[in-house]
Amino acid sequence: MNKVDAIKDKINTMSLDEKIGQLIIGGFNGYTVDSNTEKLIKENHLGGFILFQRNVENPNQLLELTNTLKSLNKENIAPLFISTDEEGGNVTRMPKEIKKLPSNSYIGKINNEDFSYNIGKTLGKELNAFGINMDYAPVLDINSNPNNPVIGIRSFGNNKDIVTRLGTRTMEGIKSQNVIPVVKHFPGHGDTSVDSHMGLPIVNHDLKRLTDFELVPFKSAIDKDADAVMVAHILLPKLDPKYPATLSYNIITNLLRKDLGFDGVVITDDMTMGAIIKNYDIGDAAVKSTNAGADIILVSHQYENIQKVFNSIKESVLNKTITEDRLNESVYRILSLKEKYKLTDNKINSVDVNEINKSITDVLNNKY
Repeated sequence: MNKVDAIKDKINTMSLDEKIGQLIIGGFNGYTVDSNTEKLIKENHLGGFILFQRNVENPNQLLELTNTLKSLNKENIAPLFISTDEEGGNVTRMPKEIKKLPSNSYIGKINNEDFSYNIGKTLGKELNAFGINMDYAPVLDINSNPNNPVIGIRSFGNNKDIVTRLGTRTMEGIKSQNVIPVVKHFPGHGDTSVDSHMGLPIVNHDLKRLTDFELVPFKSAIDKDADAVMVAHILLPKLDPKYPATLSYNIITNLLRKDLGFDGVVITDDMTMGAIIKNYDIGDAAVKSTNAGADIILVSHQYENIQKVFNSIKESVLNKTITEDRLNESVYRILSLKEKYKLTDNKINSVDVNEINKSITDVLNNKY
C-alpha cells in the first residue's frame, strides 16, 4: 500500500473529535502539564502544542515537559507537533543555559548563505535535542517600513534578494535536523505600522506590488519545498476588503495555494492576538479560517479558548458549515507532514547542554 492510501485509510478510522484535534495547536501555562492540558491530549486529541518562555525553566525541566506531553499522547493516532518560536535574537524560547544565536538582521548584515544555513542547522539541532519538532521560523518578512513595531531585527533586512536567499537557506538548515520550519508571516508583515498582537494592521498594496516584493521570499521558499507557512493577521483591502489574511479564502486558497502552488500545511498566527479577538469571536474566526483554507489553528493562550475553537469547528462540521471533505483535506496534510518527518512520541533520555553550546560557538566563530 502506498503512503497516500495508508494515510487515507488512517483518516477513515478516525472519529470526528480525533480529526478536529489534529487541526489545533494549543498553548498552556507553567513548567509542568496540568489537568487541562492532559484533557486536551486525552479527550480532544490535540495535534500539537506551542511552548513559550513561560514553559521553560531550565534544560532538564524542558526535556521532562516535552517527554511528558509525548508520553500522554501515546494512545492517540498521530504523534504531537511540539512547536515553538525559535528565531534567534530577541525571539527565543531556549533555556538561559543555552547560548544565544544572533538576530536575523545580524545574519543579513553578514549576508552569507552558508552562515545562514548553519544558523538554521544550529536552531534545528538545539530544538531537536529537547524533543521540539516544529519551529515558527524563519521570518521571511522584508523590513521595508522602518516604523514597523513588530518585525524590525527579526527580518534579514529591507532587501528582497537578501531576505529571499538567507531565509530559504535558514529554512533548509532547520529542516536538515528533522525539525519542521514554518515560514512566516504570509503574505508579508514587513510594511505594517501596527503590531498584530495589539490590533489589526492594514497593508494597502495591490497584487502586483506584493508579487514583485513581499511575496518573493515566500515564492522562493515554496519552490524549495517549504512544508508549512504561517499566515499573518493583516488586512489587505486590495485583495480582500472584508477579512484579514488568516480568514481570507482569497489570500489562503487563491493566492497561496493556487497562484503560488503551495500544497503544504497552512498554520494561522495565534488566534488569541488582538488583531483577531478584538474584532471577532475566536470560535467564528477559527471556522472562517478553516473554510478559507487554513489547516492548523494556533491558539496560544487559555484552555477555554482552545475548547471554544474545538467546539466551534465541531459544531460547524455537524451543521455542514465546514464540509467533511474540507476537514479531511487538512487532516491529510497534517498527517502527511508528521509522516514525512517520521515524528514519534518517543522519549529523549538526556540533553547535552555543553555539546549544544559548543556547536553554537563554532557556528558563530565561522562567519565566512
